[in-house]
Amino acid sequence: MQKLIETIVKPLVDFPEEVRVETDENSSRIVYKLFVHPEDRGKVIGKQGRVAKAIRTIVYSAAGSHHKKKTYVDILD
Repeated sequence: MQKLIETIVKPLVDFPEEVRVETDENSSRIVYKLFVHPEDRGKVIGKQGRVAKAIRTIVYSAAGSHHKKKTYVDILD
């Protein structure tokens, strides 16, 4: 799932080398923490959060077929 997120995000940003995904998992949920350069944060979120919503939709649907845990994507800088 981390590779999927990186594959989606890297073409969108000016600093693709700073894209990093960390996983925080417990018994009931998985949180994918997406770190980007501060200048790229707006590009990843998009106008009215449309890009972030699209990224989350893809990840949630891909994760739904792999495991039963609740999945979240947080965008951080």
